[in-house]
Amino acid sequence: MFDKILIANRGEIACRVARTCKRLGVRTVAVYSEADANARHVLLCDEAYLLGPAPSRESYLRGELILEMARQSGAQAIHPGYGFLSENADFAAACEAAGIVFIGPPVGAIRAMGSKSAAKAIMAEAAVPLVPGYHGENQDYATLEQAAQAIGYPVLIKASAGGGGKGMRVVETAEQLKNGIAAAKREAAAAFGDDRVLVEKYLLKPRHIEIQVFADRHGNAVYLFERDCSIQRRHQKVLEEAPAPGISADRRRQMGEAAVAAARTIGYVGAGTVEFIAQQDGAFFFMEMNTRLQVEHPVTEMITGQDLVEWQLRVAAGEPLPCSQEHLVINGHAFEARIYAEDPERDFLPATGRLEYLRTPAEGPHVRIDTGVSQGDEVSMHYDPMIAKLIVWDRDRDNALRRLRQSLAEYQVVGVTTNLTFLSAVAAHPAFAAGDLNTGFIEQHRAELLPDKQPVSDRILALATLGRLLKVNAEAAGRAARSGDPWSPWHSTTGWHLNEEPRHTLYFRDGERDLAVTVHYRADHSLLDLPGGRMTVRGELLPNGNDILADLDGVRLHATLVRQGDELIVLTQGESHRLTLRNPLTEGMEDEVDSGSLVSPMPGAIIAVLVEAGQKVKPGDPLMILEAMKMEHTITAPYPGQVDSIRYQVGEQVQEGVELLVISEE
Repeated sequence: MFDKILIANRGEIACRVARTCKRLGVRTVAVYSEADANARHVLLCDEAYLLGPAPSRESYLRGELILEMARQSGAQAIHPGYGFLSENADFAAACEAAGIVFIGPPVGAIRAMGSKSAAKAIMAEAAVPLVPGYHGENQDYATLEQAAQAIGYPVLIKASAGGGGKGMRVVETAEQLKNGIAAAKREAAAAFGDDRVLVEKYLLKPRHIEIQVFADRHGNAVYLFERDCSIQRRHQKVLEEAPAPGISADRRRQMGEAAVAAARTIGYVGAGTVEFIAQQDGAFFFMEMNTRLQVEHPVTEMITGQDLVEWQLRVAAGEPLPCSQEHLVINGHAFEARIYAEDPERDFLPATGRLEYLRTPAEGPHVRIDTGVSQGDEVSMHYDPMIAKLIVWDRDRDNALRRLRQSLAEYQVVGVTTNLTFLSAVAAHPAFAAGDLNTGFIEQHRAELLPDKQPVSDRILALATLGRLLKVNAEAAGRAARSGDPWSPWHSTTGWHLNEEPRHTLYFRDGERDLAVTVHYRADHSLLDLPGGRMTVRGELLPNGNDILADLDGVRLHATLVRQGDELIVLTQGESHRLTLRNPLTEGMEDEVDSGSLVSPMPGAIIAVLVEAGQKVKPGDPLMILEAMKMEHTITAPYPGQVDSIRYQVGEQVQEGVELLVISEE
């Protein structure tokens, strides 16, 4: 076993690798960008080296510098995690040349699977079923167009190198093909430095099922069963589980043996994942092989009881696999939910900001949290917006799903928009509970998973009001205790009025609605006049200053209230609602955004300007392309008109909400 390794990554995977190393007594070296100087993975490792500025091209993708840091620190091996340099054959070769072990597969295996086109050719020779499509090297538009016409629409344009949903476009019609190919090529070049694409038939209602394989240098190879990764948005996974529901033991064996055969064909060593597209009738087709550990590997660990990072370290150190195939068994069921800083209501656009408040479910045998952030950290535009992975396990799928729902309800994040409510909606959906899964699940059930925003309920308003009253009482009591006259009536918070009953009115804004809640004070409770009627409330502020125990008309609830300036966030029973605290006496007129302007939906970099000032446009015409967190977003014309001005050019960084272009409407 190694004495010291360098972890060439960041975030939750760097923390994950460091945790196993600490258990094994292996010292760890972190690398970090300027943006990550105080990041969790830096604090967890034994020593850390600065790479450079925040952009990954100037930090985590600097292979030569990382190798130099490994030499300086005396690290014997480099663990690349996933993403960044994990599937970079040149970096693996450089490690080998430097005499430093690359904790991953041989260079030849990475090269063989690094090109999806080449990988499919190899799998075809190994008689592994393939999705119909064009996997050749010729990249001229006429060839790709002819291939698309031959297979029939819809087709899938996919980056030949890399993965993670980047460089991927579904093209429904021939008219969309040119733009789809151009966008996929741009995104692939930006993410992987390789703009080659392939064209495949887009299967309707397929399942995404992958097999975890492992091989050593002694000729041993096993599969650690399958994971279902069908719940995806933007072709990226958000909720995975193991084992896959509805897969028979015979089909599991067939897919596992096919995956092991694929690994043996290329002389594979280490952890890898063979991904299949499976039809509802059970037929499966090879899609790609990821020559690294996958983001969703924890669900496999939970059902097998194995530490796959430990396996990686032992295999890289020359040891045989810890288990043979006959000793691997499935125990129970596990889910992984990826908690992202993103806005599901805005087509899952990435979000940025500071994690002002963060509370997670308690970890234990049934609940595991893999994360790289802590309360107070920034989610920046430079890296993947994942906050954490919530992993749950139980003896069967029904019980594991109940744990998932409960744990999601207990997960609280304030400061950035997250997909927590969306994940809860997926976990609660009857089709998901029934195991009726396919890669179009989110689109198929969009109306139920992303319903129109409802007005704030009386229950949330009552909790917000009670929380404010309890907080004000606590603050007044503190001031009174510190004053020279603690019994002064000026410390009173009872809403006293001369010759009138004691009362007080709080003002809130919910979206565009202005609301008033009048509080009538009684000896041991308060009466609230709410939009839906009157409610009796009483409660207690807990010592942490954020939580309250509330009694609303005899119904007892626990809630968390977090104040951010004039914003009050109410979190209860897995629900999060943001209200604005208003003061009608001090409110002024607010500036309005020019209706003819088009603003940036997120912070990012301008990578293409597709129009000129004075140009006529029609609804849906692409105007500008913004890149953030490794994904593209196209700004389109909302109505017919003329481009009056363009405020930013290619290469410029923009913040969310800034005006990008101005169009005069016809």
